[in-house]
Amino acid sequence: MPLILASTSASRRALLANAGLAFEIEAPGVDEEEVKLSLLAAGADAGAIAERLAELKAVRVSARHPGALTIGADQTLACEGRLFDKPPTLADARDHLRALRGRTHELQSAVVVARDGARLWHARERARLAMHDFDDAFLDAYLTAAGEDITGSVGAYRLEGLGAQLFSRIEGDYFTILGLPLVPLLRFLALHGIGLGARP
Repeated sequence: MPLILASTSASRRALLANAGLAFEIEAPGVDEEEVKLSLLAAGADAGAIAERLAELKAVRVSARHPGALTIGADQTLACEGRLFDKPPTLADARDHLRALRGRTHELQSAVVVARDGARLWHARERARLAMHDFDDAFLDAYLTAAGEDITGSVGAYRLEGLGAQLFSRIEGDYFTILGLPLVPLLRFLALHGIGLGARP
């Protein structure tokens, strides 16, 4: 059965590839900002927003590929009632990290699998991360070393790299923090004959 990742995320692509899955990639073409604004206006929380965006991506791409299983995923970051988006520039990343330092924020990652334009399955997991109360000199050194790459992350950090130095405490699944609840997804796919075989 064909498997498609409805995402252009390099980290999600790497997670699936490293787990031994063969898949195609297709950009979903979802206006995420418009959807977020609509959901926020309706009172949706961060987790619901992540799940809805993941579903829209999976359903949209799956409708174009009959019979294929399509994976959609999304992640939100909330801190003390504020929802953060990916910082478009390093200057924005600096502002984000100044707002997050010394505080605990929550990441919610959702994954949805769809086939023929309909949702089949979903999972949603959360993680809590406490940042050091670092000073501006540390922040500037981090931004210089990490570079533009961090603007592709909602939290302006890559936990698998230099971003690990930002934190004093982490609670939650590593894959969830990277943006994909991988363990439940692999179990679901195995039950559909994708991966190394079905498991009990």
